Amino acid sequence: MATIIDGKQLAKELNKQTQKRAQELIAKGVKPGIAVVLVGDDPASQIYTRNKHRLAERMGLKSDLYRFPTDVKQATVLAAIKKLNNDDDIDAIIVQEPLPNHLDAVAITNTIRPDKDVDGLHPQNLGKLFADQPGNYPVACTPRGIMTALRHYNVDLTGANVVIVGRSILVGKPLLALLNNANATVTMAGRHTKDLHRLTRQADVLIVATGIAHFIGQDAVKDGAVVIDVGMDRLPSGKLTGDVDFDAVEPVASKITPVPGGVGPMTIASLMAQTVDLAEWRRNG
Repeated sequence: MATIIDGKQLAKELNKQTQKRAQELIAKGVKPGIAVVLVGDDPASQIYTRNKHRLAERMGLKSDLYRFPTDVKQATVLAAIKKLNNDDDIDAIIVQEPLPNHLDAVAITNTIRPDKDVDGLHPQNLGKLFADQPGNYPVACTPRGIMTALRHYNVDLTGANVVIVGRSILVGKPLLALLNNANATVTMAGRHTKDLHRLTRQADVLIVATGIAHFIGQDAVKDGAVVIDVGMDRLPSGKLTGDVDFDAVEPVASKITPVPGGVGPMTIASLMAQTVDLAEWRRNG
């Protein structure tokens, strides 16, 4: 039986710490602020955005939501971001993915001021991360949440063989840098990697972010591996599940994240924590 990595409980503990830090700033006259830019009417995006907004308000943060229709022009979104860049009451800016195809997501991300880039996706922040530079700068929230969970559950990354299945800029690539910086030996793969299961079966820590329900089964996992499932998929029945077949893999893993209740809550908790970080860094250097 694997130890279940309880992201929901860990997120609650992190949120308490974040709220305390926020209240300390508020007592000094600084109210941390986050602005979310939402384009279109994607149902999942609306749910994520609403959850972020409610949590931020419960913590006492300033939380603004900027909604735009699906057919919004690129220039309109860029103008909104530039306005937020110059708003001293906003410490953190996030553009909710996915964006409509006609928008240039890279240009939009690159317009966000690096010191307000709460998603850690600006090239300046990514460059610092990959260079393992000292100092304060934001990193992608899902990878940050995963690293927090691994530390909390005492997963020793030094020299560990880690395989990441999924190469996205939101998860796989920044996570690769964080793990390398933690002295792990990291291999990045994708759904098209040849003989993928031979590779994943060598992993001491297996992290899966493909967006394909039950992509990883028991035959793809080494006995005793730590398994982190970043997926959030819907089965035909409507049930929410992950990229890992939890019921099949849990008996052979040493530690495993459930879906839901694993990585997801840690992502939102990390977003709130990093918003407060940005507020502190902007005022304290």
